[in-house]
Amino acid sequence: MDLKIFKAINRLSGHIAFMDFLMILLSNKARYLYLFILACMWLAKGPSKTAAKKAAAASLIAIFANKIIKICYFKPRPFIKNKVGILIPSKRDSSFPSKHTVVSFAASVVIFYGNRFIGRILLWISALTGFARIWAGHHYPSDIIGGAVIGGTIGWVTEKCLNLKSEAEVQDYKKL
Repeated sequence: MDLKIFKAINRLSGHIAFMDFLMILLSNKARYLYLFILACMWLAKGPSKTAAKKAAAASLIAIFANKIIKICYFKPRPFIKNKVGILIPSKRDSSFPSKHTVVSFAASVVIFYGNRFIGRILLWISALTGFARIWAGHHYPSDIIGGAVIGGTIGWVTEKCLNLKSEAEVQDYKKL
């Protein structure tokens, strides 16, 4: 099923120039949009700055978790085992989970808790980035879904843990 869905999406690549351009852009450059938004939020005062700090922490945790998973589990990329179209060069490392998806969902979920509007936009961009990675021939759908679940969980846990710390600090301040 994973291969069938992959082929249904990937067979469109190389046939629609505008979509190929858009998918390459999302696949390679979406991370710069995240960095820009995080930088803007970091420079802002109040809740946005806090959300940016939490999102940065979640992103770092996601990168670390992704490395650990890839050390423990190897899944060949689609272009290694099958004849598929690839739009852009890729590493030959493990396909599962998609690092782009894990990191983008971890940051997006945390930002969603801090700013629902920006968070929704980033969650959609995260999903589109995952789709673009399939279109480009780098990942199976299960790599993207797994990455979204892992990244979303990391974002949620980071938000909850750092939120508990913030609430404890407020309670300590009130005692003074």
